[in-house]
Amino acid sequence: MPTMTLSQINAQIAELQKQAEQIKKAEFDSIVSEMKKKIAEYGITARDLGLDGGKTRKSEVAPKYAKNGKTWTGRGKRPLFVQEHLASGGSLNDLLIR
Repeated sequence: MPTMTLSQINAQIAELQKQAEQIKKAEFDSIVSEMKKKIAEYGITARDLGLDGGKTRKSEVAPKYAKNGKTWTGRGKRPLFVQEHLASGGSLNDLLIR
């Protein structure tokens, strides 16, 4: 095998990179086309894919405490009904949903 010069190797690299980009574009177009078909077929939304502007869907948390139809998950600031119950000598255990 004859020895290649640096410029010949660089020319081969450039040609291979060009070919790689052409293959990538052809594969990309095919993949995007298939994805569009599936999105339409299944009604997939940007939110389903996590592409809704970086906003994540918060999962619903079941209420942990309740009194007189009012509920609280136990997260965040205590609502007034919990504060009043505690101020009157009650405990959080009294409000637990069982």
